[in-house]
Amino acid sequence: MELTDSARDLAATMLGESLPRRWRHVQAVGRKAERVAAVLSEPDRDVLVASAWLHDVGYAPELAEVGFHPLDGARWLRAQGLPERVVCLVAHHTCAELEAQERGLAAELVAEFVREESATTDALWYCDATTGPDGQDFDVLDRLAEIRARYGPASLVTRFVDRAEPEIVAAVRRTEARLAGQPM
Repeated sequence: MELTDSARDLAATMLGESLPRRWRHVQAVGRKAERVAAVLSEPDRDVLVASAWLHDVGYAPELAEVGFHPLDGARWLRAQGLPERVVCLVAHHTCAELEAQERGLAAELVAEFVREESATTDALWYCDATTGPDGQDFDVLDRLAEIRARYGPASLVTRFVDRAEPEIVAAVRRTEARLAGQPM
């Protein structure tokens, strides 16, 4: 609980005033993670919730180094002494490696941060990929369509979403199955 409380406070400090829309998204992702955490083993629950609260901290203007929020945020969180697992989940959230490739930053991302493939990773991606920019709930396919519409067809982000869609949707569907109690 201490980890999640400090993660929530840190996210509020970094995003609350400077990026109110991003903060609304993060709050909804964090609250969703608090509910979804029940499908995970006890040690993974706080890690998921803390990662959810911190997943977009790299958008804070004062943290921008390379301009890629998963990398900027993870580097800053590591410097703040957050647990390495949380840092790595933030670095790789929601198919970040594919977007890093589009930005020419994949080598840095994978050299600095280990990518975890787990139910915790899936749950974090689920929380992010089913939550809109103002905190509204979305089906994953509707959320990806919203991102494409917001950024436009020529955007690097749209290219990333097009490439990442199968992996993101698979993680969301696995988490939905866990939430429904279906065998994996």
